[in-house]
Amino acid sequence: MPSPVQQDPGQPRMRRSLGVKDGVAIAASSTAATTSIGIGMGSLAAYAGRQTPALLLLAFLPILGIALSYARLNRTEPNCGSGYTWVGRSIGPWPGFLTGWVVLIGNVIFMAYTGAVTGSVVLQFLNKLGLHSVWGLRLDPSSTGISTAVGLVALVVVTITAITGVQAATRLQMWLLIFEYTVLVAFCGYALYTGDQPFSLSWLNPFDIGSPQALAQGMVIAVFIYWGWDAAFSVNEETRNASDAARGGLIALVAMLGLFLIGALAFQRVMSTGELMHNGPQALTFLGSSLAPEPWASLPLAALMCSAFASLQSSVIPTARGALAMARDRTLGPVWQRLHPRYGSPAVGTLVIMALAALLAVLAVGIPKLNDMILTAVNSIGLTVALYYGLTALACAVRFRSSLRDGMVRRLLRDVVVPAASALTLFGLGAYLVWDYATMSDHFEASPDNGWFMLLLPALFLLLGLATAAWAKWVRRAPYFRTGRGTDADALTLPMDGDAGAPLPRPVES
Repeated sequence: MPSPVQQDPGQPRMRRSLGVKDGVAIAASSTAATTSIGIGMGSLAAYAGRQTPALLLLAFLPILGIALSYARLNRTEPNCGSGYTWVGRSIGPWPGFLTGWVVLIGNVIFMAYTGAVTGSVVLQFLNKLGLHSVWGLRLDPSSTGISTAVGLVALVVVTITAITGVQAATRLQMWLLIFEYTVLVAFCGYALYTGDQPFSLSWLNPFDIGSPQALAQGMVIAVFIYWGWDAAFSVNEETRNASDAARGGLIALVAMLGLFLIGALAFQRVMSTGELMHNGPQALTFLGSSLAPEPWASLPLAALMCSAFASLQSSVIPTARGALAMARDRTLGPVWQRLHPRYGSPAVGTLVIMALAALLAVLAVGIPKLNDMILTAVNSIGLTVALYYGLTALACAVRFRSSLRDGMVRRLLRDVVVPAASALTLFGLGAYLVWDYATMSDHFEASPDNGWFMLLLPALFLLLGLATAAWAKWVRRAPYFRTGRGTDADALTLPMDGDAGAPLPRPVES
């Protein structure tokens, strides 16, 4: 049986110097609570209304099951390929490749639209400073074109910082997180206390959501809002201990639940549902101006700007490392595994990802309103995220199905029942939405209200992924498609930074 492709010993090596704190910073920055609250609550309110807090609680349950599956698999087989490696070994190489593929494509789309969001936030900040036009060009934060142009500059900046190494990036992200979460908690806590919208227990009742379609759509958007905690599992080769990645991801996920609930309740204490939907990506700015005079009213906007930059940067990191894992197995080209000679990061792959995101952002200028672009991206990514999360949880249930024979109830629940239930929940949501999109429209139109358009984007991603997989199997003859196994992370010799780390423990199947 052919062995997986090993890294060329002459190539630069990735440095192992990250701990739990770094994992939390990467996962929290990638989830981007401030950005999700600032621009996502309006999208959720469009489907869930005043039951947005209930929807966030409900969506957390399958996501927690997915996170526990990641932690269990990571303890057995630490690898920066994460779901791509685990699904390939447990279910098969084709589902495994698609898992890695949708992570790669989903992150590129996310970076494209987050770049535009970052540009919009910068423009809002400039408007706050009294600058509304430059050389006769109106600096409109709701314009996709102007926001995208500014966002492209942000993409270049975060790509440079990502190339210089994960540790340097996480130091910057930690300080950004401290600032933005301090501002977010302070303003949202004050809003909870002073808001004039009466609190109702129905806000926490998911059964008050209007229809099954609204519930399913809202759940997929909520899954997207939580998306990002798994970025901590993408830096295993740079983490001192494999369990640090799991702890970092789980800590960040639980913290995100608390922040999302505080944000959702605070927004609804200050704004009606109509106001929340109308303000869209500028809702956090509206909250700040409603609660405080200038210059304090601009602090939430500054926090949102920090969050958007950190989210962009933390999206580049796991995407490039996931592509690195696929390139080691020859399922992607060798360009993705070229490491920087000084920083030890996958520099060329990072540049390629930035270029693809920039190209997609420019193409998205065809959607004239930023709100429409956000909703289109969120729906498309939400379906693909549900797919790869579900496949990874299913891989956990399949790999540890021997618990059924062992009769150990605790292990059975942890390793099989919870992962399988979480996977089936996400698959069911995705299948329902595919059916709903396919039947809701009778013509095609590039609009977030058109079901055929909403289906087109995920379908194109999957078809392109299948074509790429076919090329890797029959032309590149990647051994991954014969073995289903990714390159063993322990087989790579990684340098230490003094006494900063220790080798990863050998995987244990128990």
